[in-house]
Amino acid sequence: MAVNSNHKENEEGLSDPGVRFQSYLHGGTSSLLSTLPTLIVFPIYKTVFRQQIHNTPVRLAVGQLYKEGPLKLYRGVAPPLLMRTLNGTLLFGLQDTLLYQLSPSSQNVIPMSALAGFGAGVVEAVVFTPFERVQNVLQNGQNDHHLPTLKSILVRLKTQGVALGYYRAFLPITARNSLGSALYFGLKGPMCAFVARQGLSPFTSSFISGTLTSMAISLTLYPLSVLVANMQTQVGGEMKGVLACWRMLWKSRQQSVALLYRGGLLVILRSCITWGITTAIYDRQMDIDRTKRPIFKIWTS
Repeated sequence: MAVNSNHKENEEGLSDPGVRFQSYLHGGTSSLLSTLPTLIVFPIYKTVFRQQIHNTPVRLAVGQLYKEGPLKLYRGVAPPLLMRTLNGTLLFGLQDTLLYQLSPSSQNVIPMSALAGFGAGVVEAVVFTPFERVQNVLQNGQNDHHLPTLKSILVRLKTQGVALGYYRAFLPITARNSLGSALYFGLKGPMCAFVARQGLSPFTSSFISGTLTSMAISLTLYPLSVLVANMQTQVGGEMKGVLACWRMLWKSRQQSVALLYRGGLLVILRSCITWGITTAIYDRQMDIDRTKRPIFKIWTS
């Protein structure tokens, strides 16, 4: 993941199982540290969520949250904090493992990185769709009265069955996560190398590459996130399929791309900051491990 690391160095490092374990560890650590800003900007995130669901202007969404009070403002913050930390652990570690398993001797590094990222994104969707489902139900203010607690939500979703309960909107989540992970791991390295050639430090180069890559991904896949949010907030009642929900969403947005992207600017900004921090910390940790590894091998040989 380092800017100046070539494929031969990656292949040598990946042959050590301990290195792949460090990818899981550093992925979780970097994601945990990047979640700290989430506590600060969560009210912004919840404002965007209201825009995604109810297609309301910013002023009206802020007014709704203000009327609900500070106690409900952070309702639903726990799932994304937990999910974000576990997500980084799984995503970085699994991508590193799949990259080694797919083609340890291949010279075509970038496509293999993207392919491994695609596989990691699919597994990510399988593991974290229930977390996202609970998070979206919690954040929908219309569920506060009949689903007031986390326990009541978990019990209700369990009665809905797998497809309509915890794994509602699994297909669009899988498409979003797999494509997003493939783009992230496929573009991050070349983008970081390009930025580094401008004379910036490795840490700054990693931060900028993570920011720019995240911006491109968020801008491209934001409509899928809006679709997922609208599908997952509902509990009970008539559950329509993906295509039917998309047609309803497109109609509710008056067939306007601008309305479909309402709230997208704040989401993209938050994503850029989060993934910029995550990428910079992860690459820095991996660089430190690479400098220590030869010394460790001398002492253990």
